[in-house]
Amino acid sequence: MEFEIWWLLGAPAFFALGWVAARIDIKQLVSESRNLPRGYFKGLNFLLNEQPDKAIDAFIEIVKLDSETADLHFALGNLFRRRGETERAIRMHQNLLQRPDLPEEQQLQARYELGQDFLKAGLLDRAEEVFTALFRTQYDTPSRRALLEIFQREKEWGQSIQAAEALQESGTGGKQKEIAQFYCELAENELTSASPDKALPLLEKALQVDRMNVRATILSGDALISQGKTEEAVAAWRRIEKQSMPHIVLVAQRLMDAYQQLDRLPECFRLLRAYLGHTPSIDLVEVLFQALVKQQNAEAAYNLVLEELKRTPTLIGLDKLLEARLLVVPPEMRQDLSMVKDLVHRYAIKLAHYRCSHCGFQARRFYWQCPGCHQWETYPPRRTEELNAP
Repeated sequence: MEFEIWWLLGAPAFFALGWVAARIDIKQLVSESRNLPRGYFKGLNFLLNEQPDKAIDAFIEIVKLDSETADLHFALGNLFRRRGETERAIRMHQNLLQRPDLPEEQQLQARYELGQDFLKAGLLDRAEEVFTALFRTQYDTPSRRALLEIFQREKEWGQSIQAAEALQESGTGGKQKEIAQFYCELAENELTSASPDKALPLLEKALQVDRMNVRATILSGDALISQGKTEEAVAAWRRIEKQSMPHIVLVAQRLMDAYQQLDRLPECFRLLRAYLGHTPSIDLVEVLFQALVKQQNAEAAYNLVLEELKRTPTLIGLDKLLEARLLVVPPEMRQDLSMVKDLVHRYAIKLAHYRCSHCGFQARRFYWQCPGCHQWETYPPRRTEELNAP
């Protein structure tokens, strides 16, 4: 009971001490705020009123009057860079680096920000030089990430592999997916130069790094087919079944052409129909449809499209159904049906895009690296309407 009484007696003293401490903090805050330039508050006011241009002008005036405001230099430099005014951002950070009294920590920060300015401005050589000089500093990891971005922009895939491996070894996370894609880029260059024998070892390395890399498997088949090894190419492409069944649509036409070379088209029809049963796809329907039409079996092509439209109703599928119907209807009905088909096609073509799952960028062709956000393997191998279908 005595303890509780002492508590009650001590409570007013604690409140008094807190009040005194608060008063001291307020006085200190007021004192510090009086030392700030008036332009600082003008700039803040402009920012609060969503007037960034006037805010920047106010802050620039402060920098002119007081060159010691390093933090304000950094803030302005970042603002300029975000607004695309890279020349002003570069000058701001270069001015900081010219100050002999700048602490080492702020010197490193200024160099890193200057590298970001050069990167934003597209001055990749100068950015690379700055970031390389920041190795083994507190900016080592972000500088290596920036260098990896630079090498990818320059399509220096060998250097990209080295940069990604260095990042991976530093413990910043796995880069297997990216490294495998870089090997694929090198291999594709060799295939373009008609050197499949040089491409295959690169693709083997890609699959060693990432055994689920579909692109490496596709390109392996391409390299084998260019060497006349059709059976081996088919076997390579069919390995995609175990990697990612939805991506099998990317090699459907390749498989059709290869089986035709082997004079085994009925086998290919059965195979692609089995794929279609497992993974509905308008692209797979397209390959089968065109093959059936070439075989002078328009009715079978129509029935195929009708069956898939019932299973997965889409406007793209309806467009394909009308195309198939035009092949089997009497001549007197074709003009009206063709008009309907053209109308549907105008709208269907707008839905026949691929969409990046990371940034939403849409494109008519399939990309392994998104042109919008530059992320790898973010495009599902299905059209946008199919992805949105119930």
